[in-house]
Amino acid sequence: PHNAHGWHKLLKGIGIFPLQLGAAYLIGALSGAHDILRPLGAVGRAETQAPAAVQFSRVKDMAELDQRIAGARGKMVMLDFYADWCVSCKEMERNTFSDPAVQAKLKSVLLLQADLTANSDADKALLKRYGLYGPPVILFFDAQGKELGDSRVTGYQDAAHFLKTLQGVGL
Repeated sequence: PHNAHGWHKLLKGIGIFPLQLGAAYLIGALSGAHDILRPLGAVGRAETQAPAAVQFSRVKDMAELDQRIAGARGKMVMLDFYADWCVSCKEMERNTFSDPAVQAKLKSVLLLQADLTANSDADKALLKRYGLYGPPVILFFDAQGKELGDSRVTGYQDAAHFLKTLQGVGL
């Protein structure tokens, strides 16, 4: 109304922001966007090439993980705990694993990924085995299959910080 006080107008203006954000998420979801950080990423532009990221091999449970580590044939192993609902995992995928310097360092490493999206019993058992609470976490194993416990990465690391971590594990 024309006689509304300033506070009323301010609060109404602030209330419009969540409405617009919700509309952006709805339009993005309906148009096929899959990235919560860019809800309108697929709207109004042709399909663009995503930056190339390192390619992980998925492991489903502890038995498969043990088998893959044992079969690494003297290679270092990196195990990434990932989930589709994990925003920091998506940031690592987009900002860290797509960096050319990181990709070059990881060429000689067996890259494994435990997808915890479903939060199944096998997923919970993997987390319990390593004393973890959830993603994102990255573990490193030496050529003999022993975990390098001091080199765990918990949470998001940008490419520069992750390169220092890789240097710390001998890559």
